[in-house]
Order: sequence, then structure tokens, then C-alpha cells
Amino acid sequence: MQTRTARATPFYYGWVILGLSAIASCSSRPLMSVAVLTVFVVPMSEQFGWTRAQVAGAVSLGGVLAVVAAPLVGPVLDRYGSGMVVGISSGIAGLCAVALGAVNQIWLFYLVYVPGRATFASPLELGTSVAVSNWFIRRRPFALALNHVSQGSGLAIMPLVSQAIIGAWNWETAWYALGIWTIAVGVVPAMLLMARRPEDLGLEPDGGAGNTPAGRRTGSGRRPQNVADEINFTQRQAIRTRAFWLMMLFAFAGFIVQAGVSLHQVPHFVDQGVPPSVAVWTASTFAISQVPASIFWSALSQRFAARLMMPASGLVVAAGAITTAFASGIAVGVLGAFFLGFGVGGLHMIARLTWADYFGRLHLGVIRSWGLAAQVGGQALGPLAAGLAVDRVGSYEGAFLAFGVNLAVVSLLMLTATRPGRKAAGGGMGIESDAGGSTGSP
Repeated sequence: MQTRTARATPFYYGWVILGLSAIASCSSRPLMSVAVLTVFVVPMSEQFGWTRAQVAGAVSLGGVLAVVAAPLVGPVLDRYGSGMVVGISSGIAGLCAVALGAVNQIWLFYLVYVPGRATFASPLELGTSVAVSNWFIRRRPFALALNHVSQGSGLAIMPLVSQAIIGAWNWETAWYALGIWTIAVGVVPAMLLMARRPEDLGLEPDGGAGNTPAGRRTGSGRRPQNVADEINFTQRQAIRTRAFWLMMLFAFAGFIVQAGVSLHQVPHFVDQGVPPSVAVWTASTFAISQVPASIFWSALSQRFAARLMMPASGLVVAAGAITTAFASGIAVGVLGAFFLGFGVGGLHMIARLTWADYFGRLHLGVIRSWGLAAQVGGQALGPLAAGLAVDRVGSYEGAFLAFGVNLAVVSLLMLTATRPGRKAAGGGMGIESDAGGSTGSP
């Protein structure tokens, strides 16, 4: 079916893949994000007497489950593609959201939220980003930026919609509505139409037109432009490079901040006396700012090496965390949320781009799963650490400040993360058609 559809499509089928990924990124992924959960923290914890650390613990446990799942999902993506992974994961996330509307005990909250959070952090992240990266090389920054714009739009809209439904009805109805919507739009299209790589359908990345000649822009850390420019690493080869471990460290430190601050930013200002209907604008600002950030960082990635882009985005995130820590009112809080979201937009965009550019498409799923394990490990630690801090000392300030300073230091280390050469990959070249399936690393 995918081959017939691709041949009948009057334009490059990669844009269909991008559209399907964008739908999942806009609806399925934001559903179990901390940007949405932060709106539910206060009403649910007040109704049931849960502590902030207890709620944050579910996010952390979901991250731990995602760390376990990521290495299992990666080889599936490399062999079979993203369609089944994205479709099934969207269904799981939607069902978990519907079930959240019926919980009344903390153990039930964990039972339902943890697997939903794991799908957000692992298969939905890997499935959408790997799908786009597999279909584009030269246009990869632009395609990934569009996909992230869709995700940022979902992250911006869902907290506002959630708060509106909570205000008009209750938090239970909000969970029901979000879950049903996700199931309706996220399952069937992905399972029917998403193909693994263009070579499987007799196509070329980027549509095969307008590619820059091989080798033209690959020196001095420049991006690959076509199949001939690609260097395809196996998992074993990738883990022997310095860049691989630096990127994992950067992902861990960066997403401690992303999850640790964004989950607690609304409660941080509610604790200072800001009404929840006003404090929620920090969550939406955090999400909205990721939309222009995707375009901004995408444009810069065409001109500057990844080893410069990664620390730049990390320092912006660090500035957002520190600003939020010292914010005593909503105006400065929104400014901190803007910095945080603008930098996180860079973290997402540049990480997805750099893993594919540095290590190629052939084993991208399994290699990217390692980086994702570090990322969700940070996302697991950050919310729990901040929740424990506020339960112990009554303030988020110290935790947010520590997160920001730590990321600033790690960001400077990324200046040494240069792109590995062909020698490190044993001369690995581009991909030929292998529609029968590709195994992961040896």
C-alpha cells in the first residue's frame, strides 16, 4: 500500500512522512508531557492530598521505564520503520489519558501515568524523529524544524485547552477529552502510511533533486548533503567515539532542566500567590517559544557546526532555569519560561539533527536510542529532584539554580564534540535499497 501511495503522490513522499510525524508530534506526544501535567498538578494534588514529590515521582518512573524501552524500540525502527511504533504508542498514550480521568489513588495514578509517560519519552520521540531523519538529508534541518514546530504548537495549545476544560468542568473531563482526541488522530494514519526509508520504495532522500555534490560541505564539521556524504556507523563503532559520550552527557544535563523546571514552573508561581489561570501562561510561554526556536536553530545549523550549536542552546536553557529560580512575579517568570522554551527548542532540534548527521541513517534507531536513554534519564531525575527540594525546604529556587549552573558547565564541554570521520566508521558509506529489513548493530 505504501509503495502504491508513494507512486500516486504528485510530490515527494517524504512530505507525507513529515506530515504524519507532525500529527503525532502535535497530538500524541504533548499529551503525556510535563507541560500538560503541570496544569493538573495543583487540582489533583489538592483533591487527593498528594505531595508534589509523589506526582513528580510518576514522571521519573515513566522516564526509567522509557530508558529500559528505548534500546528495544531502536532496532525495531531500523528494521521495520516508524509506522507501527507511532500508531501503537499513540493508542497507548490516549488510553492512559482516558484512564487518568478515573483515578482516585496515588497507586492508580502511577499505574496509568507511568506507561503513558514512557510512550511519550521513548517510542513517540524516537519514532517521529527517526522517520523524518530517514527521509531527508540535505533538507533535514528544515524538515525536523517543521516537525518540532508542530510539537511546540501542541505543547502550547494543550495546556491552555486543559486549563479551559478544567475551569469549565473539571480535571477528569479534561483527561477524557485529550485522550479521545489522541486516539482519533494518532493511530490509523501512521500505521497505514508511514514507510521506513525512501530506498524501500525505490525513492531517494530529499526526492533526489537539487542535492549538493558529494563532499562539498562536509569538511570542518559541515553537514552531509546527500547519500554519498553520509557516514553510517554501527552501534559498536559509535560508542567508541568521543562525540557519542559527550552528546549523551549533554542530553542528560539538558533534559534534567527541561523536565525539572517545566513540570514545576506553574506550582512555583502558584506557591507565590499567582492565580493558576495566570501561572499557566508560563507553561504556554515555554511551549510557544519552542515554535520560533525551531526555525531559528534550524537556520543556524545550516551555517554553523553542531559543536557550536549544542553549547549555544544549552546556555540559553541554563539562563531560563536561573531566571525562573529568582523570578518573584509572573512577568519575570514568563521571561524565564521564554528563555527555557527557546533553548529547549534548540536542544530537541539540534540533538535530532546531530545524531543523524554524525552517525548516519542505517543504524540511527539503535544509536539514537542510547542518546534517548540519557535524555529520559535526565527527564526522570529533574522532576523528582525539584519535587523533593520543595517538599524539604519549601522552595524551588535552589534546585532550579543548581540545574542551570550544571548545564552551563556541560554546555562548554560540547565545544570539543566534533563530527567523527570515516575512519572511525570503518569507511561506512550510504544506504542501498534493503527493503527486506536491516538489522541493527552487530
